[in-house]
Amino acid sequence: MEDCIFCKIIAGEIPSTKVYEDDEVLAFLDISQVTPGHTLVVPKKHVANIYEYDTDLAAKVFSRIPMLARAIKNSNPNILGLNILNNNGKVAYQSVFHSHIHLIPRYSKKEGFGLRFDDNSSKYDSKKLQEIANQISSKVEN
Repeated sequence: MEDCIFCKIIAGEIPSTKVYEDDEVLAFLDISQVTPGHTLVVPKKHVANIYEYDTDLAAKVFSRIPMLARAIKNSNPNILGLNILNNNGKVAYQSVFHSHIHLIPRYSKKEGFGLRFDDNSSKYDSKKLQEIANQISSKVEN
């Protein structure tokens, strides 16, 4: 992809701080470093988001995540946890449209990074939940 910053990083046209590389995947430090060790894992094949993965690409990319997560955790004894994030679409905070997975080490709850999940359970009874599940299930492709 001509204007893709991650494709340019993969091609070596833009420098990056590499953490890991093989024939299918590149992992490098995110320039923003939300926390020290914040790493991006990107497929070398350009796909904009998770919707463009096939099972082969998913296996290649996601099979590297546990190994890289352990490496990050083991790199610093102060790391207490790790967030794994994958944003898909502008509304979901995707800012670079080459699929990437954030591995964000957590040192404390006061790092300037957080997630909030509202509890909307009072809005959904079992019938409504089943309707949603049925809508999703009907679209599963094997």
